[in-house]
Amino acid sequence: MKREPKHSFNGLLLTYLLTILIMSGVLTGTSYMVMFFLGFLPGILLSHVGSPFGIIGMLIVFALVLSVQVGRSKFKPINDLIHAMSQVSQGDFSVRVDDEDAQGDMGDLVHSFNDMAKELGSIEMFRKDFINNFSHEFKTPIVSIRGFAKQLERDDLTPEQRREYTSIIVSESERLANMSSNILLLTKLENQQIVTDKVEYRLDEQLRSCILLLEKQWSAKEIELSLNLEETRFVGNEEMMSHVWVNLIGNAIKFSPQGALLEISCERQEGKVVAVIRDHGEGMTEATQRRIFEKFYQGDSAHATAGNGLGLSLVKRIVDLCGGQVRVESRVGEGSAFTVILPDMPATRA
Repeated sequence: MKREPKHSFNGLLLTYLLTILIMSGVLTGTSYMVMFFLGFLPGILLSHVGSPFGIIGMLIVFALVLSVQVGRSKFKPINDLIHAMSQVSQGDFSVRVDDEDAQGDMGDLVHSFNDMAKELGSIEMFRKDFINNFSHEFKTPIVSIRGFAKQLERDDLTPEQRREYTSIIVSESERLANMSSNILLLTKLENQQIVTDKVEYRLDEQLRSCILLLEKQWSAKEIELSLNLEETRFVGNEEMMSHVWVNLIGNAIKFSPQGALLEISCERQEGKVVAVIRDHGEGMTEATQRRIFEKFYQGDSAHATAGNGLGLSLVKRIVDLCGGQVRVESRVGEGSAFTVILPDMPATRA
């Protein structure tokens, strides 16, 4: 139910202004009368509307008219702003306040309100898209698991079919588990403002460890590795950064063809730590590059079942928390290069 303000701010200001102007009129008229009786004003001013009571009446009418005009022109943005804030509190983020009559500090306030309402509207739209995508991504593997589980109830399945269906169920279950873990981690990171548990460690050794962790994947594709990892000491959260490298290297492997080249480098450049993961696979369109870090976005529908569109969102959030940047350069058919630029933090000392 929409709730209206109990008292109009515009009306309250008008009341104060009217009171002040009426008091000014009364004081002016009283002064006129005193000055006349003391002989300071000529008698001709008492004729017609020039009498003291006529002067007081005219000043009251003038005060009323002036207060209404001033209230409409000067205090309209304030009243509009209060009404708009009431609409926003009810969930209507499309409301905007006309800023033509607002100047100075009031103009700044109106502009800030309109920017806030616009940003809230964008957040609400993003929230709805997130819920829709989240529901879809969870529903797909659940439906798949249910379907193949029902198939396993059949008695006429061959051993090969039974193994295939079981493998699909296991794969989809792992996908759900990974998705849940990634969502929980991303939610935690989005509510985190600073990086804790920082230690000094070898970033180049961490990259080597992540490459070994993914050996099964790149060995299966017979991918050739080209490593240029300079000794690089870095201060940060080691566990968080491992998510960055596993996701970026894992994606590079996933989108590389059989026997392709995968290049990974790490070095210091102009006081910053720069790591590059470059594949020579399918590449991406410009439209995909613009949205690649959005949650649940998967530019390649052919590989949609191989991931959940959360890995690069995690990468960007972690790098942002570290005060760094992550960039992508890609061309269709030529591959993609992800560059992570991190601030070269000073080493901790005892």
